[in-house]
Amino acid sequence: MINLKQANQTLETNLDSKDARQIVAWAHESFTKGLIMSTSFGIQSAVMLHLVTQVVPDIPVIWVDTGYLPVETYLFAEELTQRLRLNLQVYQSPMSPARMEALYGQLWASQEVEAFNKYDYIRKVEPMQRALQELGATAWLAGLRADQTAHRKTLNVVTQQQDIYKISPILNWTARDVYRYLQTYDLPYHPLFDKGYVSVGDWHSSRPLMADDESDRDTRFRGMKQECGLHLPQTPGEAESLDSSSL
Repeated sequence: MINLKQANQTLETNLDSKDARQIVAWAHESFTKGLIMSTSFGIQSAVMLHLVTQVVPDIPVIWVDTGYLPVETYLFAEELTQRLRLNLQVYQSPMSPARMEALYGQLWASQEVEAFNKYDYIRKVEPMQRALQELGATAWLAGLRADQTAHRKTLNVVTQQQDIYKISPILNWTARDVYRYLQTYDLPYHPLFDKGYVSVGDWHSSRPLMADDESDRDTRFRGMKQECGLHLPQTPGEAESLDSSSL
């Protein structure tokens, strides 16, 4: 077991908190075969995928395919998988999109946050929990950044979600740091970036950035929430902690 306080103190004292490769190397040394990473193949996903696989080339990369992703995301995923030779592990809900809509309707079209939460649990959270269990994950590398949401500003580089440690190597990076990394290694943005998207998830819950948006995450879920639930403590019935768009 890793002591969270000691782990974060070690990273702060002995490593540069913005040196993401050092953090990935520490995670690999600490967790070896139990280390996995996740990706959404979002706007800037190439950064984490490139950064991590330069240190741990064969790391299992979990991708939760909701069945509602834009065509551009599937093409982007294929491009990066081939270019970076990813050990991609694709997980989906056992409930097909058609069956879910037949039973519950178009949950994403609801005005109720509870409907969004149900959608997220079916299509994203349950598949991710299953992936972590089946792959024997003990630690999870995630591309969270403190400047993305109010909830993420509260995080340390190493946290714990149930019995799995979560390490965020680029937590203290800025948007400028991300841009510089992409330019340095000639990595692509998601194709929808050129159409004004700064964050992209499912086709029905993502839109381009508007002049009056206060943050990038306002372009998701019609601004009703900022976290899909993958990066909050999860139990099957948990919804209350997801209800605030200020998370």
